[in-house]
Amino acid sequence: MTNESNASELPESVPTKISETISYIEQQFADCHDLTIKQWSFGPELKYSACSIFLDTMSVGYDQTYMKSTVEDLSPILAGTDSNLTPEKIAEFLDSDGISRHTPRILTSMEQIVFHLTDGNVIILIEGWEHAVSYQTASVQTRAVSEPTMEPVVFGPHNSTIEDLKTNIGLLRSLIRTPKLKFKSFLAGAKSRREIVYGYLSDAVNVEDLKLFEERIKKVKEHEILETTYLEEWVEESIYSPFPQVRYTERPDVATAALLRGKIIALVQGSPTIMICPGLFVEYFTTSEDYYQRTLFSSMIRWLRFIAFMFALTLPSLYIALTTFHAELIPTVLLLAILDTREKIPFPAFVEALLMEFFFELLREAGIRLPRPIGSAVSIVGALVIGQAAIQANIASPIMVIVVALTGIASFAMPQYNMAIALRILRFPLMMLAATLGGFGLMIGYFLIFLHMSKLKSLSQPYLLLLEPLETRRLFRDVLLRSPLKVLLKRSSSNRRTN
Repeated sequence: MTNESNASELPESVPTKISETISYIEQQFADCHDLTIKQWSFGPELKYSACSIFLDTMSVGYDQTYMKSTVEDLSPILAGTDSNLTPEKIAEFLDSDGISRHTPRILTSMEQIVFHLTDGNVIILIEGWEHAVSYQTASVQTRAVSEPTMEPVVFGPHNSTIEDLKTNIGLLRSLIRTPKLKFKSFLAGAKSRREIVYGYLSDAVNVEDLKLFEERIKKVKEHEILETTYLEEWVEESIYSPFPQVRYTERPDVATAALLRGKIIALVQGSPTIMICPGLFVEYFTTSEDYYQRTLFSSMIRWLRFIAFMFALTLPSLYIALTTFHAELIPTVLLLAILDTREKIPFPAFVEALLMEFFFELLREAGIRLPRPIGSAVSIVGALVIGQAAIQANIASPIMVIVVALTGIASFAMPQYNMAIALRILRFPLMMLAATLGGFGLMIGYFLIFLHMSKLKSLSQPYLLLLEPLETRRLFRDVLLRSPLKVLLKRSSSNRRTN
């Protein structure tokens, strides 16, 4: 019998006979070895029946005193022979929200019972009562809060989010202690029933952004969402754009700073990743440590990242255009050195660059997918061996190996991994344009990229918002340069007061 047919047989209300309820649950959880059903008795001469139902793989350390603590409020004799302890009295007590050490939840349908079981709760059934009691006992093992692996810092907090949603929200609540921090949740998927939560600061968020976000995020309810990154395609404006329109973080301080700036965050149960939107272009060049370092150093590092962005995007294509079409622009001594190293190379510069970029991307992926202890060693050794062997075999010139290596190192300097992926995608079309049209092809490529970015939006915000002429003050306050913190904090406080 399939799960679908079992689901159709579920009655709407809870049967008054425990045996019928148990039969329905056993049908729903057929072939589930972790389903545990414990029957017990209470009342005078132990003549009244009850049972506890739970999944022992989720209710780790289940303590059978849940119902006993409830009964303690009614009778000093726990599950004994007290003549006043009857199913009717317990039902009346629970229906009236009687006070107990463990706050129960009353369930009125079989669908609720099935859902609460899969959520890791303990279900209590009492003979003759058309309701059930649910106690929250889920204790699935999760890792402890530890140091972030994707965003390490020298200064600043060293804690990261984990796979437990309540822990992550608690970390954010501990950093922003105001009732204006709102969190809304809903369940997605008919099978996974994954809880999705999004949050914002009510006095800082852009109302138009929030409305647009809610319209898009609610469309995922019918889909099986397993990770926070699944939400990206529903939230972003252009699915096929190489540029990311949302940011990701595992650092509570980064999410807190985003909330204070009016951003919207989203979290998914079972994922340590926090999604931040809208994501603007210049925000992919900043890190949390920019605000933990001195102003001059942070400003210099930001300029270094912008230069790394241009290197990672254009260095191979610029080399191809210069050596193929515009050799007169290269200084004579350097040109002679390049020609000397390329004398025995049988391929044009484009094919040479394409081969080396392919090998580099292959090594990069191998280093990521291999086990951590050997991944970095394979990447480094592979790069050295392949580079040296390519030079000795006259497949690539030394200058091309240097160009590809510098391009790869520049892409590693991007704080956000999804922006580095965009550079890896755009690099190859620019190489083709440079190989066919030279510098003119590069200009066409730059123009098309800029035109696409100028039309792109993240929620209701233009992607290049902070680079607009009207944003000149902000451009030199916290984009190209990082002003002193007392200036930034004063400005942000005045903005919140204005809102």
